[in-house]
Amino acid sequence: MATQQQNGGTLYNALTSGSKIIGTVITDSDMRVDGTIEGDVRCSGKLVIGEHGAVKGTVECQNAEIMGKLEGKIDVQHTLALRATSALNGDICTGTLMIEPNATFNGTCKMGAKKQDQVAKTK
Repeated sequence: MATQQQNGGTLYNALTSGSKIIGTVITDSDMRVDGTIEGDVRCSGKLVIGEHGAVKGTVECQNAEIMGKLEGKIDVQHTLALRATSALNGDICTGTLMIEPNATFNGTCKMGAKKQDQVAKTK
């Protein structure tokens, strides 16, 4: 199921194709999903949902790249990239949003909220 691999000196977790997790996933490093997660994902690094990957739940991460499916809410601290093969149904809160042609997104989007919150805290 979930494995931790060493790649170029960095650690990341991977959920391979054909694997499914039901429940909450919490990771302190990057994560790649090529299987299915039904539940919440909290990733302290970058979350990549592969072309055949799917997540149904709430996602919190630093950065995200989506090529597969996401149904639910996603809260990205920095940059969210929706690739051409992605399908996102839900709400987005992110610092920066990149959407490639042919990507699908249905829901609401709030950008820059994290930066505004940080400015408000320093005043």
